Amino acid sequence: MLKRCIAEKLQATIEYIPAVALLGPRQVGKTTLAHSIAKQHKALYLDLESPEDLLKLNDPTSFLSMHNDKLVVLDEIQRKPDLFMTLRGLIDQGRQKGKKGGMYLLLGSASMDLLRQSSESLAGRIHYMTMSGFNVLELPNHHTTDLHALWLRGGFPQSYLANSDAQSMEWLEMFIRTYLERDVPQMGFRVPANRLRRLWTMLAHLQGETLNYSKLAGNLEVDGKTITHYLDILIDLLLVRRLEPWHANVKKRLIKSPRFYIRDTGILHRLLGIDNHQTLMSNPVLGKSWEGFVIENILSIIPNHVEPYFYRTSNGIEIDLVLKISSQQLWAIEVKYGVAPKIKSSFHQAASDIGANKKFVIYSGEDDFPIGQDTLTLSLYNFMKQLKNATGSHNSRPTTASAKY
Repeated sequence: MLKRCIAEKLQATIEYIPAVALLGPRQVGKTTLAHSIAKQHKALYLDLESPEDLLKLNDPTSFLSMHNDKLVVLDEIQRKPDLFMTLRGLIDQGRQKGKKGGMYLLLGSASMDLLRQSSESLAGRIHYMTMSGFNVLELPNHHTTDLHALWLRGGFPQSYLANSDAQSMEWLEMFIRTYLERDVPQMGFRVPANRLRRLWTMLAHLQGETLNYSKLAGNLEVDGKTITHYLDILIDLLLVRRLEPWHANVKKRLIKSPRFYIRDTGILHRLLGIDNHQTLMSNPVLGKSWEGFVIENILSIIPNHVEPYFYRTSNGIEIDLVLKISSQQLWAIEVKYGVAPKIKSSFHQAASDIGANKKFVIYSGEDDFPIGQDTLTLSLYNFMKQLKNATGSHNSRPTTASAKY
């Protein structure tokens, strides 16, 4: 079940960009995709977590120069950040010989840390793409059963494709433990695994909310700066999303703190001990879980020029998701679970406040219908198709060195 759209875009990008960085959390399928690309290009593949492959790069300039006639795939590039300066010199040598693309494909399991390292050394020489888990556009069928399975299990391939919900949850538990106990320390973050898991679980209970840093700090017996540091780690590892508030000049008192979402709902449900759809239906996090699922699906396909926000005033008037498509297009999106969504009049007032020219309600049903005041109710699948057509987007989000995760 290879992500065909991102594979096609990655293949095309490699043809004219000398270095392409494919970013995404571990186990999301980057390596599988890279092996497919490497096979087509007869590329050299190096896993920087392999001692044998690392040994080959003791003298990286000499070794890589021997293979300057082929695409080189470097997996887990953040394990050897000193490579970036070497790659810069080799790319510049290739450019002098007229080589425009197809030199390096870099895979990374972190976002901002990798961007900081590479953007300084490879500015103007590298293109960034992110790879998320499966989204609803990639489901083999688009019935409610398939949607619910993706929502409960999340988009990681091994979780979604598991033989049962129990097997999926077992895989997710091992994924969480491996990240905390092995991957986080390997990436240079010195954080007690049990403390980071407690924070991660607190964030799950606060899905889609603004945070009280002082309260979190008190619960974990640390200070506010430490909470910020821990949050940055989870965001950098593409496990938590920070959604910024709408900041335009509106004559209202606006909430200025960001909202936080566990990006993968499978991880969200595992952290909360939700192991089947029936349990999810009776859990207080139901609405916010669906909201996060919808938002993450949408953001997995928007191109870089589309800016996502939420809107909320101090007296509680809000819009779950605001998409700034362009200077002329602003979409207001309300997310509701259920087949008969009820929309408050304050949503329309909020849309008017920000000057939205399109209003949507995304719900868990399958039929599309208008509900008055120029507002259209859509299934998530149909909304994403409409968004894709409106933005010319793909199932991957190309990013730049200044992109926000």
